[in-house]
Amino acid sequence: MKKLSFLFLAAIFAFACGNKKLAKTATTDNFKWNTETFADKKIIRYQVPGFDKLSLQQKKLVYYLTQAGLSGRDISYDQNYRFNLPIRQTLDEIVTKYKGDRTSQDFTELLLYAKQVWFSNGIHHHYSHDKFQPGFSKEWFSKTIRDVGGSLSAEALNAMFDPKIDPKRVNQQDGVDKVLASAVNFQAPGVTTADVEKFYEAKNTSEDPEPLEWGLNSRLEKGPDGKLKENVWKSGGMYGAAIDQIIYWLEKAVGVAENEPQKKALTILVDYFKTGDLKKWAEYNIAWAKATEGDVDYILGFIEVYHDPMSMRGSYEAIVQINDFDASDRMKVFTDNAQWFEDNSPLLPNHKKKNVTGVTYKVVNTAGESGDASPSTPIGVNLPNADWIRSKYGSKSVSLGNIEDAYNKAGGPGLTQEFANDEAEAKRAEEYGELAGKLTTAMHEVLGHASGILEPGIAQPSVTLPGYSSTLEEARADLFALYYIMDQKLIDLKVMPSFEVGKAEYESYIRNGMMLQLRRILPGKNIEEAHMRNRQLVASWAYEMGKKDNVIEKVSRNGKTYFKINDYQKLRVLFGELLKEIQRIKSQGDAKAGKALVETYGVKVDQAIHKEVLARSEKLNLPPYGGFINPRLVPVADAKGNFTDVKVQYPDDFTAQMLEYGKMYGFLK
Repeated sequence: MKKLSFLFLAAIFAFACGNKKLAKTATTDNFKWNTETFADKKIIRYQVPGFDKLSLQQKKLVYYLTQAGLSGRDISYDQNYRFNLPIRQTLDEIVTKYKGDRTSQDFTELLLYAKQVWFSNGIHHHYSHDKFQPGFSKEWFSKTIRDVGGSLSAEALNAMFDPKIDPKRVNQQDGVDKVLASAVNFQAPGVTTADVEKFYEAKNTSEDPEPLEWGLNSRLEKGPDGKLKENVWKSGGMYGAAIDQIIYWLEKAVGVAENEPQKKALTILVDYFKTGDLKKWAEYNIAWAKATEGDVDYILGFIEVYHDPMSMRGSYEAIVQINDFDASDRMKVFTDNAQWFEDNSPLLPNHKKKNVTGVTYKVVNTAGESGDASPSTPIGVNLPNADWIRSKYGSKSVSLGNIEDAYNKAGGPGLTQEFANDEAEAKRAEEYGELAGKLTTAMHEVLGHASGILEPGIAQPSVTLPGYSSTLEEARADLFALYYIMDQKLIDLKVMPSFEVGKAEYESYIRNGMMLQLRRILPGKNIEEAHMRNRQLVASWAYEMGKKDNVIEKVSRNGKTYFKINDYQKLRVLFGELLKEIQRIKSQGDAKAGKALVETYGVKVDQAIHKEVLARSEKLNLPPYGGFINPRLVPVADAKGNFTDVKVQYPDDFTAQMLEYGKMYGFLK
């Protein structure tokens, strides 16, 4: 393995030096933020401010961590669907080797399909979970595979072309067996929701004050004897070939760690990947949460459970980050005052934390991403996910500052102008929207996710609120931020100049929750994705509850619909009431109330509004989704092969990067 990785290091350097198209650098003034659009997506680039200011040891650390993250890229494909890897590898081969007419309709459609697959880490849409339908024929594709010397099983071919086979990556529709109806590869075919519940029933007890994240790092399978067993993701187990490479680079990172706490956390993480022991994962999360010093940090592992219909199994992801000191200092007031925000929140007294522990918040600049965090990335993260670890040891929250900056520079005012109720609203968005978004992201991650406690004897939300815990948790964090964005405290803390910032955020949230996000949904569909359900839930609940006082008014003008906020303070009160109720649901494990809230307000789409939104958005030609080309970190070595520096290059060709990644990090077959 070490020999392979040394050659791999040399290959990266040679590839970077030889590929001039990818090896571009640029200043901020002439930097090309947008590179292309296809389907409902746009491809963006981001810069890594501050990298040149790092020491050589720190640059090595960032490089090793980035390589570790990319080494697990194949895992995401296989987690998302059991046929994704052979399909992607076949597409990579065709795009690379095809000798036919590359301007033909068939090849143009194939390239579009390949880009969709690369963007979503599989053949299902990254957000709607619907399966992509190829625009080329099965016969042409089969012949083309043979022409380039490739092969693909009949089963995988049928999965691509038959719309009835595994049409949804994650199916959260009420009334179906969500495990059987979901194509995601966290449970083997034939495993049912009842099987999962029964298998973990004895482990998911409310008596354990420090429960492990059962099922987080395994695939549940049914043997020939009908017995269920976990196929654990670890060295020597499932995904072992990729995990061994992750371990190799993490062990190199241990050698250049910035301090002992960081070194300790990395060492435990290596042990976890070697053993697959969830006790090690809990131990690692505690050590990682305590490792708050240093300029470099990372997120790496099987973490978020949004793509598991049972909210148990973690998708692989990696984010490597560098501290933005100036921005972090500006936002430090939230961590310094976390207890005040908790004490003054509208939660029931017995649901408030008496001692908000170890909350840290940083604005960071992303240096590299992989897995579920790439190409589509979050803009903020709060971890660890285990409630007992957060309560006892604290949590880390980060906002990805350079990602937010890239989104802002790559965007435009068109949607706001089209859907804002009047010029005053549009002007508020222009003047205060960026600040409002950053403050809301910070409070969502730092204060929202870190707030509240479970009542004694209540198990983890993934157990008590199956299928709805992710949506309710995101709504809870959003509401915490929304409640405080209109609080005098933020003006007193000098993080915002006036309530105009809060008004801009309220208007943006209602526009998005009631209308704008619907452009991400296909006609006739309801909402499946947890974050989208959350936003509609919050917005539509507030709209319905505020009807008596006309808090939010639905306006029809010139054949178009708008939503106008008439009373911002009353809306704040409504947000506070919903926050209190969702925290109660979580704290008491009230599954019936949680399901009713999500199904009533977060799922069903107003088809007339949806049709209007699609028509108005189409004219603007602004894709609803954005994803990123990663920078490339290139090691510089002397004649003896010793590191002397690490340089940042900014590729601008999405297809080229995806093909490069397939060659360099294709460790699973």
